[in-house]
Amino acid sequence: MTTTGSGEHLPPALRTEALEQLLTERGLIDPKVMNGIITEYETNVGPLNGARVVAKAWTDPDYRRRLLEDGTAAIKELGFSGPQGEHIVVVENTPSQHHVVVCTLCSCYPWPVLGLPPSWYKDPAYRSRVVREPRAVLSEMGLELADDVRITVHDSTSEVRWLVLPERPAGTEHLTEEELVPLVSRDAMVGVAKVEAP
Repeated sequence: MTTTGSGEHLPPALRTEALEQLLTERGLIDPKVMNGIITEYETNVGPLNGARVVAKAWTDPDYRRRLLEDGTAAIKELGFSGPQGEHIVVVENTPSQHHVVVCTLCSCYPWPVLGLPPSWYKDPAYRSRVVREPRAVLSEMGLELADDVRITVHDSTSEVRWLVLPERPAGTEHLTEEELVPLVSRDAMVGVAKVEAP
């Protein structure tokens, strides 16, 4: 591949790396600080917020009802709102119905409850294939669903973002809301995984 001096034909990952290196050399950013921020949003802040929403819905039937009726308002009750979270619709997985989320056009994603989108969510292969063959894609990601489980794919947009309320795993009835939080993964709230009992 031929490139020009401007780097316009370089893959985005290489351009990002070059930009990071330039900003680091000029003392404008500290890579350790940046990595810490990214990790915080990828694994803690966002997904932990969503896990708190799910755990509350599992333990509080009134909250669950409000969450399914008006996801944005119910999520805001717990203090989670902001950009990319202005309109969130929540759908519930059941033994006979499974929901999975994609953004076919870009990577619209409910940041306040899920943090930064994972790389696979932005990948063109996931975005195009999960709509056409959701069962196959889920299987490749490690989620096997019975043939009689209906799969619905929800396409996020800049106007509407989706959050999956996963099934509460059997054997967790004795766990408190706080004990349930660590069980809930980001992938389960996107619909590409199930929550497993501890």
